[in-house]
Amino acid sequence: MENIKLTAYSHGAGCGCKISPALLSEMLHTDQPQVLDKNIIVGNSTRDDAAVYDMGDGTGIITTTDFFMPIVDDPFTFGQIAATNAISDIFAMGGQPIMSIAIFGWPIDKLSAEVAREVLAGGRDVCSRVGSPLVGGHSIDSPEPIFGLAVTGKIDLKHLKRNDSATQGCKLYLTKPLGVGILSTAGKQGKIDEKDIGIAAKSMTTLNSIGFELGKIEGVKAMTDVTGFGLLGHLVEMCEGSHLSAEVQFDKVPVFDEVHKYIEQGCIPGGTYRNWKSYGHHTSLKDERYKEILCDPQTSGGLLIAVEEGEHLKVEQLLKENGLQAVSIGEMKAQEDTLINVV
Repeated sequence: MENIKLTAYSHGAGCGCKISPALLSEMLHTDQPQVLDKNIIVGNSTRDDAAVYDMGDGTGIITTTDFFMPIVDDPFTFGQIAATNAISDIFAMGGQPIMSIAIFGWPIDKLSAEVAREVLAGGRDVCSRVGSPLVGGHSIDSPEPIFGLAVTGKIDLKHLKRNDSATQGCKLYLTKPLGVGILSTAGKQGKIDEKDIGIAAKSMTTLNSIGFELGKIEGVKAMTDVTGFGLLGHLVEMCEGSHLSAEVQFDKVPVFDEVHKYIEQGCIPGGTYRNWKSYGHHTSLKDERYKEILCDPQTSGGLLIAVEEGEHLKVEQLLKENGLQAVSIGEMKAQEDTLINVV
């Protein structure tokens, strides 16, 4: 296979390509009433990770989709990242993925079928590992390479986790460090040190399968995964849906140590500033520099978990056993004018 730089064929990278929260809200706004089947128990009203259909027997079907342009140059790894990211939405609801469909766009006049085959192989590898076989899909001739999945999952509805059901006093946890967007931008700009090249990819290909186990813990009151809107964006959604505010301790938030030197070199994704413009008015920062990390668009980021205080030790033990971050980064508070206060 020819030596290619896959990221050179796309104008954006990973979840950093997402439309800003503010513009997306404008696009989705409609004066027409949305009529939903009574069995659809999670739709678009809270911007949750996936939709859920009640089967009427105590179980539900979860459905979601996610896709983007290359965030790494290696095609197999790109396929793995895109699949891991899409499947994460099922785990973030506490569910189990069971079937996947590919969404695939390819610049057939620029990149060979061999390269495309590697992307699909990476996606198929992840799908098979989580028991969600890649069973078909749809492809188009596209000016930029695009890959992702539509994923179907199942869930015992008593284990369903939403992003709008946090309660006052819940402790907050984040299972992966922030900084993927910064590291990826450093790579795209050719500034990343050789020893740092694989850090972001390792994080982005780490499955959030722990979400299935977290779903079984009653004290986990709300859960979502952190992707293109950054930690603050997804926490804003949790606060708005739950009618609460949050206090975040910045020094407790997991961050890749390596990102600080790249921030100094100006390796800030454009999505960071779009994110802050969309929801910065909901946030109070002790230090304005925090926004460069807290608004960093994550691709295949970690789970943001809200846990009632009596159950937090159980959750921390489970996270530790799985080699994940197990330190509380903040707490849900009574609703105030400012949704998030970062101290």
